Amino acid sequence: MNLGTPEIILIALVVLLLFGGKKIPELMKGLGKGVKSFKDGVKGLDDEVKEATTLDQDEKK
Repeated sequence: MNLGTPEIILIALVVLLLFGGKKIPELMKGLGKGVKSFKDGVKGLDDEVKEATTLDQDEKK
């Protein structure tokens, strides 16, 4: 399911019509905060897994 340029333009136009030009920056700011929060959560989980793996390997020695 690849999105080409025409599909992306169509989606952008629909979003513009639904939300209007003034609301889009607010929506993008909220989306950016959500993505950042998600990345921070994934990074924290990854760090915990690495720490647990390291502790487990140290116990085996």
